[in-house]
Order: sequence, then structure tokens, then C-alpha cells
Amino acid sequence: MSTGLQSVLSEGTVREISEGRDEPEWLLQQRLDALEALDDLAFPAVIKTPGRKWTDLADLDFESFVDPLTQSDEKDQVGPSGVEVLPFAEAVDAHPELVESAFGNVVDPQTNYLTALSTALFTSGTVIYVPEGVNAEDVKVRTTMNSRSLFNYTLVVAEESSSVTILERQQTGDEVDGARYYSGITEIATGENAYVQYGSMQDLDQETYNYQLKRGVTDTYGTCNIVDANVGSRLTKTSVEVELEGDSSETKIVGAFYGHDDQHFDIDSRVWHEGEHTTADLVTRGVIDDDSRSVYEGVQNVGREAWDTSSYQRENTLMLSDESEADASPKLIINNHDTEASHSATVGQVDQQELFYMKSRGVPEQLAKNMLVEGFYVPVLDEIEVEELREDLLEVIRARLASRTA
Repeated sequence: MSTGLQSVLSEGTVREISEGRDEPEWLLQQRLDALEALDDLAFPAVIKTPGRKWTDLADLDFESFVDPLTQSDEKDQVGPSGVEVLPFAEAVDAHPELVESAFGNVVDPQTNYLTALSTALFTSGTVIYVPEGVNAEDVKVRTTMNSRSLFNYTLVVAEESSSVTILERQQTGDEVDGARYYSGITEIATGENAYVQYGSMQDLDQETYNYQLKRGVTDTYGTCNIVDANVGSRLTKTSVEVELEGDSSETKIVGAFYGHDDQHFDIDSRVWHEGEHTTADLVTRGVIDDDSRSVYEGVQNVGREAWDTSSYQRENTLMLSDESEADASPKLIINNHDTEASHSATVGQVDQQELFYMKSRGVPEQLAKNMLVEGFYVPVLDEIEVEELREDLLEVIRARLASRTA
């Protein structure tokens, strides 16, 4: 166990969390197993680009902001008839077999040190259960963090021939002195011929360190699309992953971020092609300003049995200041010759020719820059099916651009 956390973590702490929620023995054991594994687990991998190592979370002073027994949040969990949107504790009682079989099935609790820590300590959570054949829109989960640390867990189970559109938001509420830590784990189990559109909007305050892992698995003909928008936090390390396990399944992973001040974003997108005739499209766009930093890593992994694969990846970062830093590391791992795949990544500044053209037509320089930045996001905004998420992201973009002109 990390030396810095020994004073706040113990078996007694984990048991107190579990007993306070009246959890079944299997869940307590999952927590204890995760706690015991901490000594042997590494922190999330550090992205390395030429001359630079990014975001080594092992360096964080977790002891100063992880307080397992004072976790506090407010949840707004709503959904249409036919779909169940339940607090995790209620779901364990209402669907014990479903939750037990699905929990930890998509995201291994012992993936790394931070996933195990979250499994051992989570107190906030949501289970979204979409029964076979049900079509559900406007599922919304809003989490407001009111404590120094919060460990949150989301489980989505979409059964055969069902469909669901989900918006999940994270923000901070009550103020606390000093830094915070937010951890979010999301598992999405996409059944045969099921369709899941999951959108996440992270707008935590700029004193919060944020770690999130969202992972989906698809069955035959399943579709698991994930949108990951990040505008808040002091430091974010987020990974969105989809395993295309079933034949003819597909995914679209859309990422968007906007960094300013001294924010730091570490964005990962990963897809594993395992079934035949699978399709993936990874699209990420981000803007960084002031002294902010960003790094992107995208991985498309095509398995030996993944015949007739189509996999595409593109990432673009726009730098608005000379003090900002950005890098990208796209990767292709292809083990099957029957594959059509491509990847690209660019980092650059506002196009001076486009800027000159707009200025020559009488558009003031700053307004022209703002228009170009907003237009830069159009390819990802067009891919976001959740209207509220698209509007909220656009509102943040416009507000930040307006603050540059003030």
C-alpha cells in the first residue's frame, strides 16, 4: 500500500463503509480484495513522448485529500419509464443477481492502483438497467461533489435489442480548503443488438484532481458510443476504452476538452477489435490556452481473429497561447491483415491565413479567433447525440472565449 495512504486506509475503514451501506458479503469481499491488492498494483501508465513523461499520478499527495469516511455528494438520477436508474445501494437490493454478475466484469477492479482504491472506497454510485427490448432516452445522472474526496461508480447494463441515451455530469458543490480528489469508474455492458450512447461532462472545480476510467464491452451487433467532455479540474487523467467483442459490433469514441489557466489534461482513447466485421471511429478535439497542458494517447488494437476490421482515429489540439503545451501519441497495433485502419494527430495554432482572410473582411481579430475556435469544435459537436451535453459544452467554450476578450 502507498506509504502516503497508510494512515487513512485500513480493513476497518473498508468494513465501516460497507456495513454502513448494509452491503452483501460478496461486495464486501470485492472491496477487501481490492484493498489487499494495492501493495502489488502499479499506478496508471505514464504516457511518454519525445523528451517528456506525462502525468505520473504516483507523485500526488493522496494522503492530503483522500478522506474515505467523509465522502459526501448530491445525486440527481432520472430516466423514462421502462428503464431503471437506481442508486447503487438500492440496485444491490432490487437486482442482487444482476449487480453481482455485472460488477467488475467490464472494468477489472485490479486494473491499476487507482481502480482498486476506488473499488475499496466508493460510496456513491448509479446502476442503469435497460431490460430487453426497451428503448430509453433522456437518462440523466448528475453528481455534485461536496467533500474533499469522492469515489463514484456507474454501471450500465443494456440487455438484448435495447437502446439507451445517457448523460452523466460531475461538478463540485460545497467549497473545501485545499485540493480535492474525484475518482469515477464506469462499466458499460452492451448486449446483443443493443445500442448505448453514453455522454459524460466533467466540470469539477480547478482545485480537484480527477481520475476516470470508462470502459464498454459489446456483444454481437452491439453499439457502444462514448462521449467524454472535460472542461474542469486542476488535473485530469481519463481513459475511455471499448472492447468490440461481438461480431459486427461498433463504437464511436468522441473526446473534447478545453484547458485554460494551468489546467492539465491527459486523455486516452482505446479500442480492442476482437470480433469479426467490427468498426471503430475515434475523434478527439481540444483547445488549450494560458499555461495549460494536454497530452493524448489513442490506441487501436486489432486482434488475430478480427477479420474485416475498420478502425479510424483522428485527434487535433489547438493551442491559443505560446505558454501552453500539447502532445499526441496515436498508435495502431494490427494483428490481422484483413484490416482497413488509419490514425492521425495534429497540434497547432490558429491558422494565420484563415485569420487574415476574416480580418480582411472587417472581422475584429479577437472575434475572428473566437469564431475559428468555435468552428474548430464542430466535428466533435456534430458527433454528440445528447443534445444537453452538446449545448453545455458549447456554452463553456463560448464563456471561455468571451473571457479572453474581456
